Amino acid sequence: MKKLILACTLFAAITLAKPVKIGVTPIPNPDILEFIREDLKKDGIEIEIVEFSDYVSPNLALADGSLDANAFQHIPFLKKFCADRGLDLVDVGVTFVSPIALYSQKYKNVKDIPDGAKISLPNDPTNGARALILLHDEGLIKLKDRNNLTAGVIDIAENPHKYQFIELDAAQVPRSLGDVDAALINANYAVAAGLAPATDNILIEKAGADNPYVNVFAVRTSEKDREDVKTIVKHYQTEKVRKYMLEKFKGAYLPAF
Repeated sequence: MKKLILACTLFAAITLAKPVKIGVTPIPNPDILEFIREDLKKDGIEIEIVEFSDYVSPNLALADGSLDANAFQHIPFLKKFCADRGLDLVDVGVTFVSPIALYSQKYKNVKDIPDGAKISLPNDPTNGARALILLHDEGLIKLKDRNNLTAGVIDIAENPHKYQFIELDAAQVPRSLGDVDAALINANYAVAAGLAPATDNILIEKAGADNPYVNVFAVRTSEKDREDVKTIVKHYQTEKVRKYMLEKFKGAYLPAF
């Protein structure tokens, strides 16, 4: 009888165990987490993937306890967001580098973009800076400080081509592509809009080991040592996932592990 009661208690504990809620944005993390779902189950971990369409809500939901972790942002964005909002979140494992790129429906080469062209880009400080740094490195504009990872349009020192910059929410930039001469789009939103970052770009960010824009898992700092999240990160950072990412996303998301 005691053994039966113990077995029932253990079964109840397993069935009542809450899934780990992970906030993500569209592509690629929903796909990757689904890819490792069964492996996680073998380690006794259930996950609930909560998808968001913007870059603000996932951190707010993590901070207020609605999520256990999120995986959608790079380190500069996380640090700036926490500083601006007074949040106490921390990164606990790298995922990938997702190179930002310049796209155009009008021009096949970045050199063909005319003076006075309209160029749309993300309006948040870190992704906006990332877009401007890409143009700076190509010699199209000059920033006051190339190493300022939160630079904005106001920090452009020289704009010899007199580009008109249109700042939009990152998720809205792909929709502007038909109305501007070129658009600087984050890879996840580019893929969601049917673009192939590796082949459709006219200018793309280099994705090396020294790229500061490495995407990460984030948790509340008070829970940075959670074993279930550590296990999720461990299953994510495998050769199996590396191969899956490279085959499925064709270079749009480059493993950082």
